Amino acid sequence: MSQPQPDRPPVAQARRVVLKVGTRVLTHDTGRVALARLFAVVEAAAALRHAGREALIVSSGAVGLGRDALGLSETPVDLAERQACAAVGQTRLMGLYHEGFARLGLVCGQVLLTQGDFDDRLRYLNLRTTLETLLRRGVVPVINENDAVATDELALLEGEGRPVFGDNDKLSALVATKLGAELLVLLTDVEGVYDRDPRTDPGARLLARVDDADEVLALAGGPGSAASRGGMKSKVEAAAIAQRGGCHAIIASGRRQHAIDEAARGDATGTWFPAGEGLPARQRWIAFAAAPRGTLHLDAGAVEAVRGRGASLLPRGVARIEGEFRRGDVVLLRGPGGELIGRGMAHVDAAAARRWLEGERPEGLRSRHALVHRDHLVLED
Repeated sequence: MSQPQPDRPPVAQARRVVLKVGTRVLTHDTGRVALARLFAVVEAAAALRHAGREALIVSSGAVGLGRDALGLSETPVDLAERQACAAVGQTRLMGLYHEGFARLGLVCGQVLLTQGDFDDRLRYLNLRTTLETLLRRGVVPVINENDAVATDELALLEGEGRPVFGDNDKLSALVATKLGAELLVLLTDVEGVYDRDPRTDPGARLLARVDDADEVLALAGGPGSAASRGGMKSKVEAAAIAQRGGCHAIIASGRRQHAIDEAARGDATGTWFPAGEGLPARQRWIAFAAAPRGTLHLDAGAVEAVRGRGASLLPRGVARIEGEFRRGDVVLLRGPGGELIGRGMAHVDAAAARRWLEGERPEGLRSRHALVHRDHLVLED
């Protein structure tokens, strides 16, 4: 008897799969760990391995498990208390993953990351080497943001207007695109993305396929929007990163048994975000991984040059510079009205850039040199 054809053939062909597991999947509504669901994720990852595919897990849940272990009724707001919960919970979380994989004859390995691992390109490249080595040795990497220190980093960077992970959704998308994974499965507590809020509208329709995640994000913000359900907006943002990185993404319910198996088989489960063409590795780092350290405000002529002609950004097209950055840091490019034009890698530091705008060309550079070269620039769609 012939095997049934998958509903999503490109998804069924994915050889490297990243599974992102949210806190609401790993815990009950009471906050206690949902062991059956956690071990279901382990079994699904093991099934992928035994089928000759590669699996990585990006797992939330450390703070929640730590809160439970410390006997707290609610997740603390105080930074130090959250860090304590993360430190306690991370060991418990990895203990559960280790136990589950060991029973199935597999080894898992813990990888804790912060935004700094992505800001520094050398560390960013070393991360790939580490994860590739683990996969080559048959290990299932279990990845998490290092909440014991990253929450402090979050508090510091938020005041400077620089984005950090904030959740494991973006982290999972960065890992998937960095490693050239073909599929990212984002598990949550709902079936997928709806055209309206299913909590208030019983006629809300599940979106089976979204070809442009940015279109769904444009609906976000209102109480009845497609991406306003809990943490759904961050998952759609992660799916957008995956799409632009050439990786399929599926948002599905991790509270339903066999959801991962169905997604990996190419069944019509959850919401599918088909992969786009994909950006080159350096452009992916500029666009998604590195936190921008400053802003270049462009005049109308410069916007037309970089957008319409694919030109590099010359100093004479920059009206104003914000922030302090070093040579090689990523900066935002904004138009005359403040609209985001793109991101680029600065050729000189902020101080030299300001002098350059005033007519003092940095030593060793010629007039034809660019402040941001077109090969190091990623424009917004």
